[in-house]
Amino acid sequence: MEEKKNTLLLVDDENANLKVLTHILWADYTIFTAPNGISAIEKAKEYKPDLILLDIIMPEMDGYQALAELKKCEETRKIPIIFITGLSSEKDEEKGLSLDAADYITKPFNSKIVKLRVRNQIQIVNQLNTIERLSMIDQLTNIPNRRSFDERFNMEWKLAIRDKQPISLLILDLDKFKVINDTYGHQQGDIILKTVANIFPASFRRPGDFTARWGGEEFIVLLPNTPLESAMDVAEKIRSDIENTEILSSDGSAIKVTVSIGVETILPEQDSSMQVFISNADKALYAAKKAGRNKVAHVSG
Repeated sequence: MEEKKNTLLLVDDENANLKVLTHILWADYTIFTAPNGISAIEKAKEYKPDLILLDIIMPEMDGYQALAELKKCEETRKIPIIFITGLSSEKDEEKGLSLDAADYITKPFNSKIVKLRVRNQIQIVNQLNTIERLSMIDQLTNIPNRRSFDERFNMEWKLAIRDKQPISLLILDLDKFKVINDTYGHQQGDIILKTVANIFPASFRRPGDFTARWGGEEFIVLLPNTPLESAMDVAEKIRSDIENTEILSSDGSAIKVTVSIGVETILPEQDSSMQVFISNADKALYAAKKAGRNKVAHVSG
């Protein structure tokens, strides 16, 4: 499979300059272009490029103003920006760097310098993206972690309010996991956690359903645009799939595990509490445990 290219947004009011830069960079990157600062802001929000090459001298909105606007916006503030300019004084360079530009490329363009400066910034971007991605993944189970869940939950919560759609939450806890660890050892316990994590995708109905490791032997599932009845069905499918999975122990015997699941659904409004929503799902989990484990529960009211 062909490796996905990093993306660049080239911004210049001179079409000739855009053509030259595109010719220099097209083989290594996916290129988007914009003829002015206003268009650059719109396209940066739309395409989320990895790097922006931004001309300074442009009509209506110059590069300094465009950079300031891009840094104000949550969607674009982290995108690094290289100024491209015919200005070459130290004062001009100092101003650009003080505004948080990542680097400078001067005109007329030297293709080797352009490639090297862009490559250096892209390497930094890719390294930061790798660090960010790893910080959002649970290292044992290789599924999203609690931090990743928090970010996704915030996004889905806002969408649910905007679209007036229900959102459902499942909190799952492996039954008597301490006994399993004490009986078979922590290494076997880790294998069980990884096996359970791999079961979730097959139990989901839609690509937007999201699971994360909540901590210890607990997992959490977010079901956007899902009413209670459908959430209960998904929870029951997960419970059944886990119950029917046999996990081999180190001595070759089969270990069977079960899970208790608490389910909560809400049609959120502006004054709704995310923490109360999670707390209610947790109360439902406690009810499932109290009912004898290996159960799905919802606590009404």
